[in-house]
Amino acid sequence: MKVILRQKHESLGDVGEVVAVKAGYASNYLIPKGIAMAATPKNLRVIEQEKERLLAAALREKKDAEDLKEKLDTISVTAEVQVGEEEKVFGAVTTQHIAELMADKGFEVDRRKIVLEEPIKALGVYEVPIKLHPDVVSTIKVWVVRQG
Repeated sequence: MKVILRQKHESLGDVGEVVAVKAGYASNYLIPKGIAMAATPKNLRVIEQEKERLLAAALREKKDAEDLKEKLDTISVTAEVQVGEEEKVFGAVTTQHIAELMADKGFEVDRRKIVLEEPIKALGVYEVPIKLHPDVVSTIKVWVVRQG
């Protein structure tokens, strides 16, 4: 199925590009999320008119992400965890936990934007990337310390 991208997508392309994707991906993800629309002759005319507005909105979104990146690069959060014998952590620090710690500091970030290969299961200091925009990645420090 061919679709027209309404916003930049890291693996598909830029705004206004016509790309071929699987029908299920288009109808279940891209179109409902507003990332793309079906590539019909009418929609091609509409996207040409909308392209400048969409590009301006995309630039504004990227600038907002860059401004937030500057603020986030200076913060660090501390996760207090329970530890047992031999400094073994009970449970783990997850993206949800990091998002809550950031919210406590006044930064609302969707947990899906926090990039963790796997949950943190040891004490220490970790550099955790946050993908704010396809072109903007911030890094925060997460201190995992003993509770109490």
